[in-house]
Amino acid sequence: MPGQGLPYAAKGQRIGLLGGSFDPPHLGHVHISKAALRRFNLDQVWWLVSPGNPLKKDAPAAMEKRLAACRAIADHPRIRVTDFEARVGTRYTAETLQAIFARRRGVRFVWLMGADNLAQFHRWQHWEWIMENVPVGVIARPGDRTSARMSKAAKRYEGYRLRGSQAGILADSPPPAWCFINVPMVDVSSTQIRARGEWAR
Repeated sequence: MPGQGLPYAAKGQRIGLLGGSFDPPHLGHVHISKAALRRFNLDQVWWLVSPGNPLKKDAPAAMEKRLAACRAIADHPRIRVTDFEARVGTRYTAETLQAIFARRRGVRFVWLMGADNLAQFHRWQHWEWIMENVPVGVIARPGDRTSARMSKAAKRYEGYRLRGSQAGILADSPPPAWCFINVPMVDVSSTQIRARGEWAR
């Protein structure tokens, strides 16, 4: 089965998947990707630039613009950028993961998300399937710790949570498995950048 734009990964490698609209990408994305590489003992982090977020009503900037911006800012040899979702036509994370698994058999994936996403993770389509089919690495951002830890997903899967000191084995842990790590954060968001008029859609 062709990769359809997926970066290469050998069997047994540990790959973090960071999905989002990246509208625009910023240093916060780079910062959490580097933290994930280090703390979760990953070989690569792939930025999955999505055509759009089903939970957001406004369409993002053109895919070509966002991809170019991602490649310009992702200044690390182990951070890769892909428009895989647009190529295969998946709309939801669960569908995307199934498509990736089929094309990269034997690779150990970790789904990466900010703590803000964990707080509303139960609104994602087939969120329980995601938790039960791929380890999840949650990276704390400013102001999101309490709501994330009290979220429906966190409570539902509390018994499968790894301690922060166990973050390095997350990719090798059979799902459901998740780990919440605190890292020094860059307090910047795509919403703030758009509000300042620094990114036109």
